[in-house]
Amino acid sequence: MAVDPMKRVPVKEQNPQVRAHNFDEVCLGYDMEEAKAEASRCLDCKNPKCVGGCPVGIDIPGFIRELKSGNVNEAFSVISEYSALPAVCGRVCPQETQCEKYCIRGIKGEPVSIGKLERFTADYAREHGISLDKAAKKNGKKVAVIGAGPAGLTCAGELAKAGCDVTIYEALHKAGGVLVYGIPEFRLPKDKVVAYEVENVKKLGVTIKTDYVIGKSASVDDLMKEEGYDAVFIGSGAGLPRFMGIPGELACGVFSANEYLTRSNLMKGYDDNYDTVMHPGKNVVVVGGGNVAMDAARTALRLGAKVTIVYRRGEEELPARREEVGHAKEEGIVFDLLRNPVEILEDENGWVRGIRIIKMELGEPDDSGRRRPVPIEGSEYEIECDTVIMALGTSPNPLIASTTEGLETNRHGCLTANEETGETTKKGIFAGGDAVTGAATVILAMGAGKKAAKGILEYLGVQ
Repeated sequence: MAVDPMKRVPVKEQNPQVRAHNFDEVCLGYDMEEAKAEASRCLDCKNPKCVGGCPVGIDIPGFIRELKSGNVNEAFSVISEYSALPAVCGRVCPQETQCEKYCIRGIKGEPVSIGKLERFTADYAREHGISLDKAAKKNGKKVAVIGAGPAGLTCAGELAKAGCDVTIYEALHKAGGVLVYGIPEFRLPKDKVVAYEVENVKKLGVTIKTDYVIGKSASVDDLMKEEGYDAVFIGSGAGLPRFMGIPGELACGVFSANEYLTRSNLMKGYDDNYDTVMHPGKNVVVVGGGNVAMDAARTALRLGAKVTIVYRRGEEELPARREEVGHAKEEGIVFDLLRNPVEILEDENGWVRGIRIIKMELGEPDDSGRRRPVPIEGSEYEIECDTVIMALGTSPNPLIASTTEGLETNRHGCLTANEETGETTKKGIFAGGDAVTGAATVILAMGAGKKAAKGILEYLGVQ
């Protein structure tokens, strides 16, 4: 096919009017011809800046070089050296602020669609039964990993490749962490993609124990002293939702985005074949402007609601990916920007009947560098709604820190750990991902898991 080297090969998507009523994947991905055409746009730079922008350091020119020639097996082999979850990353990573941001092709034209090419490669490998994962020879070291999310799966995979005997302890009934409870099916298919990549990690020899809450079922100290682990990695994520502290937040019909998405994603609340109880709402207000807010809003829309996103800054300051914001707008979600809730209104039965909003304007920059939203006095008004979803971020659950002596946290409740090695304040205990940074991206958690695995191997004296 003819290719304009300055422009990306378009990727097919579901029609917005159709996808707004189903949970099928929005992006349909490249086929072989399209992938090879997009790969041909890569300049194969001698000093590839894109690699430096990838938190797990994938040899991006290397795998794209193989794709250009149609050698998908080899392309997958290159990616697999660096990433345990390529089909996941190809779908949900913010490539526009990472690898693609530094693509040299993007200086004068559009950057190469690195994420879409990674997705194609991983999907092709799955569909054609290409598997490179196999258990390594054991080195005699035993490591426990707490949490089967992106950080834990990555750390476990790296340790298993080095020959460690690794067991993951997961609190929920399915492995995957935020991949299964937080990200909707229409962005990340659970059975087709997540479950498959979890199985690939297990093929490396990793054991996963679900329904096992560290801090309740056993403590970190129990793992070290009674179970005989040589080291422990904590990748328990950040599942404790934040609220605003405004009147009415205890009303029936107020959800954290965490709960709303978990009910839909992990408990199949969107599927009529399941008996999971869920109050999806008919007139929904989502408070927040990040990717989680977009996920909650687009989920509510698919469950039949009219949806409004309320965010205290303007469109330029929205922290969500541009692609997700664009998809939400295409699907008919209303954005009420420079607005902030001051009260949730209740009816006589304690259910949400509306939300009181105040208009905002942007003042001087705050500590984050973004202009601070300032309330406009006398500008309050009400919005009718029956459901409010708070998508204001999350912090780590304090259970593990509170049951582990010597494990220090910062003022945000995040575990204190060395950024490069994952070492915590307790000997033999390592940590990474959202448990250390607070809520962040999948790929940053993976990068932390990879660094911690290296730190653990050095601590154990494994070459």
